[in-house]
Amino acid sequence: MAAGFHGVFPYVVSPVLASGEVDAKVLARLCDDLVAAGVHGLTPLGSTGEFAYLNWAQRKRVAEVAIEAARGRVPVVPGVAATTIADACMQAREYERLGASGILAILEAYFPLADEGVYAYFKAIAESVSIPVVLYTNPNFQRSDLSLPVIERLSRVPNIGYIKDASVNTGRLLSILNRVEGRMQVFAASSHVPACVMLLGGVGWMAGPACVAPRQSVALYELCRRGEWAAAMERQRPLWALNQAFAKYNLAACIKGALELQGYAVGAPLAPQAPLPPEGVDEVRRALAAIGALA
Repeated sequence: MAAGFHGVFPYVVSPVLASGEVDAKVLARLCDDLVAAGVHGLTPLGSTGEFAYLNWAQRKRVAEVAIEAARGRVPVVPGVAATTIADACMQAREYERLGASGILAILEAYFPLADEGVYAYFKAIAESVSIPVVLYTNPNFQRSDLSLPVIERLSRVPNIGYIKDASVNTGRLLSILNRVEGRMQVFAASSHVPACVMLLGGVGWMAGPACVAPRQSVALYELCRRGEWAAAMERQRPLWALNQAFAKYNLAACIKGALELQGYAVGAPLAPQAPLPPEGVDEVRRALAAIGALA
């Protein structure tokens, strides 16, 4: 692989002004602060980045700002999402041209696809670029998902080296690791307990909560990496309360609401999504305070 991705990759939010323009100043500040907090990479245009609600110009600008803000200090792996192969490959090539370190490949499907169509989509993205590709699977939100046989086939494509699994089935992660036999590494999502995924053999997590708890997430990762599992679980327990709060509400609303509490004017999620309700704000505030993530 051209790069060894590992550790904590926050799913960066997409702050958009009322005019529709990406708020580059706020986004750049957030990215810079995340890097300073020790994260190992940045993933703009994931689920928390509201990729499904942004047009192409907005997506491109979000990726551009994140890449510029990182200044080569950490890899930036923007999400590519489309319903057609042609559109997905165009996005991937443009992100590579902008300086992305890798691609997070997401399948948007209106009509369901058979395994062969899913395989063709991800394989085409990988073959359109020379940088590493991370597969994204989220059966809760995707019309067509990656099956284990397709994942195994894709693990043999040279620059597909990672998969971020957002299912709630931790056993599936072990099945993936067994099937790919070291050809592909696994990243967890906020739907999994990160310490458990690291114990299974995962290399880190790509998740929205790391946006609001970067230092705490990095500390947890380092404990897992050293095999200090008892200490890791002590660190994991209060962090998991934050994930549980996010599970009750719209994810982008929770992360943006939490960032607002931390002083980042990222705004509300894009309409027609609802902002975090008052009771959600209170719950998120308590969760942040419990882990020392409020000023």
